Amino acid sequence: MIKKFFSNTLFIKLSIGFATLIFLFAGYFISKLLFDLSVFSEFIFNFFLERFSYNLAYLASSIIGALGIISFVGLVLLIGSWVERRVIARFQIRVGPNRVGPFGLLQPLADAIKLMQKEVLVPDIADKLLFLIPPVAIFLPAILAWGPIPWGPNMSYLDINVGILYVFAVSSLTVPIIFFAGWSSMNHYALLGSMRTVAMMVSYEIPVSLSLLSVALVTGTLNFNEIVMWQSNNSIWLGLFIPFALFTFFFASTAEINRTPNDIAEAESEIVAGYHIEYSGMKAGLFMAVELGNAVLLGALISSLFLNGWFLFGIENLVPPYIIFITKTVFIYLLLIWLRATFPRFRLDQLMNFAWKTLIPASIIHFFVVAIEVSIISNFSEIPYLIVLFTVINISLVVLLAYLWGKIFHVQQYQPEKIQPRFAASIGGLEAMKEVSSID
Repeated sequence: MIKKFFSNTLFIKLSIGFATLIFLFAGYFISKLLFDLSVFSEFIFNFFLERFSYNLAYLASSIIGALGIISFVGLVLLIGSWVERRVIARFQIRVGPNRVGPFGLLQPLADAIKLMQKEVLVPDIADKLLFLIPPVAIFLPAILAWGPIPWGPNMSYLDINVGILYVFAVSSLTVPIIFFAGWSSMNHYALLGSMRTVAMMVSYEIPVSLSLLSVALVTGTLNFNEIVMWQSNNSIWLGLFIPFALFTFFFASTAEINRTPNDIAEAESEIVAGYHIEYSGMKAGLFMAVELGNAVLLGALISSLFLNGWFLFGIENLVPPYIIFITKTVFIYLLLIWLRATFPRFRLDQLMNFAWKTLIPASIIHFFVVAIEVSIISNFSEIPYLIVLFTVINISLVVLLAYLWGKIFHVQQYQPEKIQPRFAASIGGLEAMKEVSSID
């Protein structure tokens, strides 16, 4: 009787609801105590400053900030694969990992242990030094790019005036690292995979830079904190004011980080496994993990540049700002998972044609349009709601261009052919297959 009661569906639902309420209340009280995490770094800085030197105080507070960022990225890498597999499983009408630990939560840990136990093979003809460097070096851009991103007020690890330029420069380091991984393997498939990946990344860096230039042109700064404050002061999200820049940055960045539908670097059905075909064990696992970390980094960049960072219509006064920022970042990450579960992969020729023949020319034209709008806004600043007017115009133009794109290139909704089902019981198994042209 007791076992039947505890296995009841209603009891399970009530237990989950009660646990959720406890979690929310606990989160509320904890958030009040940890509303501003910058006080901890200030306390450490003042503590070392009073007892030691300024340089040691600066070093200690910097280490604490770096450990905070690395801890967040490590947590993302640990649980992100579970989230991605579970969400994609829902799209594909299946369960996903559910055996190791409650709800399969320990599955990423089991996968990591399995990879660490696998033998790491190094080809005899490979360049040993260059072969060992890429799996570790590829994490450097993914970690360094978090530096200038603001998590909240006074919560930016690297508050520099050239934040956008810094992120663009750091992310470009991925290109030679990927080429080293493919070339050092001395494998023709790996070299081919690295070369097409480098070609794709170099091509899509142009629209990425043009979209970031549009952001800098509108806000008049390259500093992430000032970009977030500009959106807050003008009560407008840049994602609404320049939606084409948001689309360009989002789509081109998926090519930069090798996410579907632009995962040409890992086109298994075409070139075996891409530039890391010769890597095994944990070295291969590092390449897989950095893709997930880059996806979350993309969410953080979009949140800061286009979604007003930690601001959210005054809610930042009730909820810790870094919680709002993380929520927006997770939302973008879930959107990337949605795209991965929905869209097929583009061919390389389709991807390159779209970059050079469509996206880059459109980004250049868009940059000049934004320059004209910014000039009008600066010269006629006394006109009220001018930014709102241009926001409506820009959104309407993007919708119109998307409609015209479909008409010009004859993009039609897929209509599956309706075939009347034929039953094997009525016409026989082999004959039924011949009837529906399943075999020759």
